[in-house]
Amino acid sequence: MAIEKVRAYFEQFGIADRIKEFHESSATVELAAHALNTEPCRIAKTLSFMLGDKAILIVTAGDAKNDNHKYKSFFGAKAKMLKPEEVDDLIGHGIGGVCPFGINDGVTVYLDESLKRFK
Repeated sequence: MAIEKVRAYFEQFGIADRIKEFHESSATVELAAHALNTEPCRIAKTLSFMLGDKAILIVTAGDAKNDNHKYKSFFGAKAKMLKPEEVDDLIGHGIGGVCPFGINDGVTVYLDESLKRFK
């Protein structure tokens, strides 16, 4: 289960106690914002892509939209999101639980510039 992988990852750094779990779903930006009583833009959204033959993650602000032109300009390839049935095997977390922690080896994580406004 994704939460157990994340907990084990955070335990390495002594911060597992910072994990927040909710009785209600937080699987989407809107649900997570509601659960945390905050604005959707303040939720970090993790998107899964294939870049060549490797899976990558891009973490953006919750209100950020994927810009295919910027993606292609940065990565030199067209954006190709993972299919729902590929996510768990390639990333290590299932749809609705993807985060950049406790992921499979070899998955590179990129932080989008949309996060800079929340320093």
